[in-house]
Amino acid sequence: MMRALTDYHSLVFDCDGVILDSNRVKTDAFYQAALPFGAEAATALVKYHVANGGISRYKKFEYFLTSIVRHASVDELDGLLSRYAEHVREGLLTCQVAEGLESLRAALPNSNWMIVSGGDQGELREIFAIRGLSSLFNGGIYGSPADKGEILAREIDRKNIGLPALFLGDSRFDYLSAINAGLDFIFVSEWTEFEGWQEYFSSQPVPVESCRNIGSLIF
Repeated sequence: MMRALTDYHSLVFDCDGVILDSNRVKTDAFYQAALPFGAEAATALVKYHVANGGISRYKKFEYFLTSIVRHASVDELDGLLSRYAEHVREGLLTCQVAEGLESLRAALPNSNWMIVSGGDQGELREIFAIRGLSSLFNGGIYGSPADKGEILAREIDRKNIGLPALFLGDSRFDYLSAINAGLDFIFVSEWTEFEGWQEYFSSQPVPVESCRNIGSLIF
């Protein structure tokens, strides 16, 4: 049985699919960015992206160039990243924010909150500032090119993440990153693109708690 939320020193949130309803925004952006290489290649990238939720765009586009279209040009990688960022920005500025987020923050005034995402760190910080969300995350907003495991280890070492800590995510990679770092984990299901998550978590040796959305955690 997991601790009460009030017992956690730190709450770590993934962004896409947890704080923002942005999974579909990013899936569409991956398709549009890769479309100059052909619809078949773009569809293959989307399939890889959905199967590897939580991993940074940098690693996904590197995989695209080396394993799907088998091109390794730095210029092509830069072009993919630029097209992706162009398509994704507008969606991040307009997509839905999780209901109940500010109420949960008010209910947990003493906990340290932070974002640990596969999204680009500079982009995340800009979007959260524009949307008035930055002040909720007193522990900081972190993202790629560092991956989630690296960020968690670094922030624990800096004592920015105080234990016990809880990670709220919507992907297999979120779960594995949290468990490897020694954090408890809650799977947030409402906006996830992780098909078969119920079967996956039911097969894990330690039971995994889930919730529909942030609002359902308010007590």
